[in-house]
Amino acid sequence: MGDSRRSPTVRRRRLGIELRKLREAAEMSALDVTRSLEWSPGKVTRLEKAQAVKPMVVDTRLLLDLYGVPKDDPRYEELVTLTREARQRGWWISYKDVLDDPYAEFEAGAEKIHTYELANIPGLLQTPAYAAAVYRGALIRESVEIERRVQLRMERQAILHADNPPYLWAVIDEAAILRPFGTAEDRREQLQHLIATERLEHVTVQVLPMEVGPHPGMTGPFVILDFPDNDPSLVYIETHPNSLYLEEREEIQRYSVVFQNLLAMALSPDATIAHLSRLIDQLK
Repeated sequence: MGDSRRSPTVRRRRLGIELRKLREAAEMSALDVTRSLEWSPGKVTRLEKAQAVKPMVVDTRLLLDLYGVPKDDPRYEELVTLTREARQRGWWISYKDVLDDPYAEFEAGAEKIHTYELANIPGLLQTPAYAAAVYRGALIRESVEIERRVQLRMERQAILHADNPPYLWAVIDEAAILRPFGTAEDRREQLQHLIATERLEHVTVQVLPMEVGPHPGMTGPFVILDFPDNDPSLVYIETHPNSLYLEEREEIQRYSVVFQNLLAMALSPDATIAHLSRLIDQLK
């Protein structure tokens, strides 16, 4: 993976997972570590749950020594290096004023992105006009804030054109495709943008037609993020004010089964492109 795709947030998560494994292998509780190193309460948990924005190399070394990892063990320097990478600043730092949750940070480091949308076109496939309309529909009135949020969304899309892009597979409920917005030209541009994904080997789009009727995705949209280096997958569910991040194996499997069912019920990729083309022809 190139440096542009290295997500410090994903690195922090991986560091926390590895440190927790070492602590458990050493048969120590978080309280045991806190007392041994005379740390403040909760510091160990924050490190293991990737809640420390800038983990300290000195802290990682202290933990490795406490857990009995010798300095000549390859894991020692690997985790120290991982700590340094986890301290770097991602491109999204300049959008902190409009970044509601860390999803973009996880997305930036994903190897595969499986997304199902019930009401909206996926953010990675939106045009600026569509994105602006969505934000106005969410009752955001300040034009400057809308512009900033659209800029952030467009910058997120850069991962699809990176040297080593993630594989994106999107299932979009037809309700999202048919919902009107903006001008006829805006709608035509958005549909054409979806059709253009046909040229990208790493992007697959399928529309779930209205005629399917009730289906497993009606409970709401979700995204399954798979990461390189055998890092655990994540399921992201956008909710307000706080989004959900599911990490348990059973939860990942449950949403994976739902996604596979949606794939089977949706139009094939080729049929989707043909359907979108017909919708463009119907626009006046």
